[in-house]
Amino acid sequence: MSRYIFVFTGSFLLLISLLSFVNIIYSYYFNLYLNVSSYLPTLISSLFLGLILVFYKSFNFKKITIYQKIFTVVLGYLILPVLISFPYYFSIYNITFIDSYFEAISGFTSTGFTIFENIKHIDSSLILWRSTSQWIGGLYFLFCIILLIDLFDNKLKNLFTNFITFNSSEFLKQSFKIVLIYVFLTFFIFLILKFINLRNFDALNFALTIISSGGFKPINEINYLLKNDFKIIMFSLTFLLSFFSLFLIYNLVFLKNKYLNFFTEDFYLLLYLLFIISIFFIFFSDKNFSLLLLSITSSVSNIGIFYYEDSNRLSFLYLILVIIGGSFFSTSSGLRFFKILTLIKFSLNELLSHSKPKQILINKVMFGKDKVDYDVINKYFLSILIFVISLTTITFLLSLSGIKFENSIKLGLLTIMNTVNSSLYALQDFNFSNLNISAKVSLICFMIIGRVEFITLIILIKKYLFKN
Repeated sequence: MSRYIFVFTGSFLLLISLLSFVNIIYSYYFNLYLNVSSYLPTLISSLFLGLILVFYKSFNFKKITIYQKIFTVVLGYLILPVLISFPYYFSIYNITFIDSYFEAISGFTSTGFTIFENIKHIDSSLILWRSTSQWIGGLYFLFCIILLIDLFDNKLKNLFTNFITFNSSEFLKQSFKIVLIYVFLTFFIFLILKFINLRNFDALNFALTIISSGGFKPINEINYLLKNDFKIIMFSLTFLLSFFSLFLIYNLVFLKNKYLNFFTEDFYLLLYLLFIISIFFIFFSDKNFSLLLLSITSSVSNIGIFYYEDSNRLSFLYLILVIIGGSFFSTSSGLRFFKILTLIKFSLNELLSHSKPKQILINKVMFGKDKVDYDVINKYFLSILIFVISLTTITFLLSLSGIKFENSIKLGLLTIMNTVNSSLYALQDFNFSNLNISAKVSLICFMIIGRVEFITLIILIKKYLFKN
């Protein structure tokens, strides 16, 4: 086995250890002594395991197979949240292990489901830990894209120069670039939130959550923080940083040859966003525009955070926006607008080719030079199929657990898309702590499935269940 796997996993263990140490310092600084010892198991175990994996030299830096890469990613989503769950489990709040693991998985996958009914009842260090878990999970998701880069098309690979195989120097270069951009954007969001007069604690927690497309909030209702339209609009705009490509601002500033082709997906996303805002503004002008903007940006970025007010009338439309999601190289988890647009265009060409024999298949993307290969189209159709199968399965499992069908299908959709339940989707009062174990296990599994690229599951199934 290649040592890359150990270094990859060990690096995130060390990061968890570092952030747990930060929480310990925070607890001592603000005299929060009741739960300070609950971070020690995470600090010690993650530091010990991380050092072993990073500095263990019995394995060489040899090329690893795609199956080992996928297995590493999935294993990370299962094991790393165990360490993140310790502060919940060893806290003074008597949280069961399954609830602690559920909260950790929800944070690490940037979903936002919570077993806490009232955030006011937990101390600020644990609130910070929840937000931190989402920040780590968002970064892990971005690194997993690098690890699984061979699964994707050349257009995506070009974002990493010529990074196609596991070259150690190139890996470090791209990893450093991602960390630098991720940290910078987190700080940028923090400054924007400070500009609209959020207190430091709330601004920090929201910054950690928003950049990862997460749904954890440091307070129960955000309307106490956003008391005028200007604050709501600025808060909404921060969501777009996890909607567009993570590299968008970086490439606009540092890319020397700024071809429009390079920004094709983000350009389509901008048109899509402007179109959605215009439609909502025209047809739902009776509603406050700033709240409409918050609803739209929260849904398209797969964050889901919103006011606790009645939005049942538009919940179906917002769920559609959640399904579509944002760009590939962002921290959101929708099916992605560019993929759906490509499939629609391909399908229309196929229909026209039957009605008009002289119709020529146009597989070139508008405003770009790249052509879409049939292999890419097949992957897109396969991902849609897996999405439908996954949604059907999780809806069935939740219905068996006693949840009514309407809530089951909504909750299943939000789970796969890693989006928090809120009044946008008429699920703001859903209580996860009262779910039975089978329902929680089902949600845990599908939160991970939603975060892992769907195509990777098919590859694993083909490898281990359908051997030649």
